[in-house]
Amino acid sequence: MTETAGILPAHRIRELFDAGAIASTRPLDADQIQPASLDLRLGPVAYRLRASFLPGGDATVEEKLGYLALHELDLSAGAVLETGGVYLVPVLESLALPAEVSASANPKSSTGRIDVFTRLITDHGVAFDQIAAGYRGRLWVEVSPRTFPIKVRAGSRLSQVRFRRGDARLDDTELASLHARYPLVDREPRFEHGLTLSIDLAGAGEGALIGYRARRHTSVLDVDAKAAQEVADFWEPITARGRPSLILDPDEFYILVSREAVQVPPETAAEMVAIDPLVGEFRVHYAGFFDPGFGHAPAGGKGARAVLEVRSHDVPFILDHGQTIGRLVYERMVEVPSTLYGQGMGSNYQAQGLKLSKHFRAS
Repeated sequence: MTETAGILPAHRIRELFDAGAIASTRPLDADQIQPASLDLRLGPVAYRLRASFLPGGDATVEEKLGYLALHELDLSAGAVLETGGVYLVPVLESLALPAEVSASANPKSSTGRIDVFTRLITDHGVAFDQIAAGYRGRLWVEVSPRTFPIKVRAGSRLSQVRFRRGDARLDDTELASLHARYPLVDREPRFEHGLTLSIDLAGAGEGALIGYRARRHTSVLDVDAKAAQEVADFWEPITARGRPSLILDPDEFYILVSREAVQVPPETAAEMVAIDPLVGEFRVHYAGFFDPGFGHAPAGGKGARAVLEVRSHDVPFILDHGQTIGRLVYERMVEVPSTLYGQGMGSNYQAQGLKLSKHFRAS
């Protein structure tokens, strides 16, 4: 009997552990398995690299490390990763996947919102963040703090991985049908190879908070410390003023929010993907997974804005209110998770509007 294609929910991920398809050098954290993903934990050592790399089909990660690593950092008691540095960290989890199961990775939401760039690498890998079906071996996470220096330690969770069987992406016709049952957005939807999202630069009117711009040359940010930092020490608020537009300065980092409130129904998961680069020279949303139940009313959501991590490249770029800035690609779940995003999990971003990461005290 052919198994259903789709994203594996939490209880199926736990079954992979029980079957030895996922292993770890220490017991799982209580909240490490999310409704449709698994958090990865940093191991006890990090390697400062000369440059980022992919091992390619003929090499393992360790073979490349032999000449690309500059020095090692002991993460056992914590260490600071400097802004602009490129580090590679083996994670505590390893895989021996069944032949029909593949996976993909992304930074966690809290990681993306502090402008820490992470990518997963596998032995013989030819693409970042992709794990081939049937992969057997170690996992490594490349970490590059872009704006704030960060403190990490063994066990810190910066990335997450999603497991799938086959290809279960919903096409635009299927999305329209889904929207008829569950309103995916709180306005007329646009489906263009996914659900198209736009930017909110008007807020509630003149003087309203519409975003944040990251400060430079800040103190160290501990990735495991919740509500430990003052917002003003790391962020400059951006308010609506006059024309609803914003000039993105090259290589500055912004937290903005979608105009639409979105919903991810329980039988689906979603991922934010970049729009065509021909539409604008900027990158949005470095942390792209949306779990089943995000913004879903029975799970406490009632629609939630997509918080956007935005960076312009090379030249200043003007964003206007309502401009297309990304799209959500939906995939079917193999089964509905027993616990949805926001249900008894202490989820930080359910029912969110414009919101910084969990590291900052509420103002």
